[in-house]
Amino acid sequence: MTRASDPDFACRLELPGWRLVFADLALGAAFDAAVLDDRLAAAETALRRRFAGGDAAADPVLAALRELFKAAGTSPSRYRPSSEALVRRVLKGDPLPRIQPLVDLNNLVSIDTLCPACVMRPDTVHPPLLLRRGAAGETVTGFKGELDLDGKPVLADREGPFGTPITDDHRVVLHAEHREALLVVYEPRAAGADSARRLAALAGEIPGLTVGPARVFE
Repeated sequence: MTRASDPDFACRLELPGWRLVFADLALGAAFDAAVLDDRLAAAETALRRRFAGGDAAADPVLAALRELFKAAGTSPSRYRPSSEALVRRVLKGDPLPRIQPLVDLNNLVSIDTLCPACVMRPDTVHPPLLLRRGAAGETVTGFKGELDLDGKPVLADREGPFGTPITDDHRVVLHAEHREALLVVYEPRAAGADSARRLAALAGEIPGLTVGPARVFE
């Protein structure tokens, strides 16, 4: 079982300009899905107010993410950062998807910070981790099928690639019964997203949610 709080948890970044923030999430008996649902609805409303009449893609965080995608070798218009895809969905008037509580919490973090985030089953990830450029022939199989990783930011472990700031491999996907997760936030260093502070505040907003201390790698 891999946890960010493990003393030997390690991640190395080959791609410049990124900061990865990891934290352990757990749901206890006091967790109430209705509270999370209300918090998601409030985040949707706040996002629409924030970008009312404006261009979300011009936001410093989203703009910095696009530049990092280009630097790795991929088009951010063809392969959008997952946070930008969520923002566009909400600004069109659609609600955030309600999938699984820990996945929904992940989407809340992504909407609040505008950074791509991923939750993984802790027993499927095997450090040390590495953020690098995807190579020709590498793929992950995500929600929408197979994704070619060539020229994309890729998070890999000893078994190979399992995540990107676009989508994640089915290997790490949470199922309905899971109550613990390892979360990663992909921050652009230049934009000052401060995901660690946001994660620290989250447990106080959602009863029954435990958020471990953030581990930051850059």
